[in-house]
Amino acid sequence: MTPKNYLKQAYRLDNRIDKELLSLKELRVLAISTQTVSYEERISSPNKNTEAPFIRVLEKVYLLEGRINEQLDKFVNLKNQMQEAIDKLENIDLNIVLSYRYIHGMTWERIAEELNADVRTIYRWHTKALKLMQVPEKPIII
Repeated sequence: MTPKNYLKQAYRLDNRIDKELLSLKELRVLAISTQTVSYEERISSPNKNTEAPFIRVLEKVYLLEGRINEQLDKFVNLKNQMQEAIDKLENIDLNIVLSYRYIHGMTWERIAEELNADVRTIYRWHTKALKLMQVPEKPIII
C-alpha cells in the first residue's frame, strides 16, 4: 500500500460514516412518525405479527448505531496511527502538510495560507513527504 492510499483511507471512512449518519437520521424520523390508526375490527390470526411497526425500525436504528460506533472507533484509531506515521517525518514543513491535508482535511489553498507558502510549494512538499513517509508495518485498512 502506498503512503497516499493509506492516508486517503480516513477521508473515505469519514464519508462512509457521514452517509450512515444520514441513514440513521432518516430511520429515526421514520420511527417517530405517526402511524395511521385503523379503527376497523381486526381478525386475530395466530401467525400475524402483533408488534407495533415502529419496533422493527427501532431495531434497525439500534443495529445501525452499533455499526456507526464501530466505524467511529476505527476512524479514531486510524487517525492516531496516521498521525504517528506522519510524526516520524523529521522535516516539520512536510509533517505539517500531511497533517493538515489528511488528518484535518484542509484544502491545498488553506494549507498554503496557514504556512504562508505558494500552493505549488505545498504540492512539492506534499510529493516529497509522500516519498519519505513509511506506511506502518501493520496498517489499519478499511
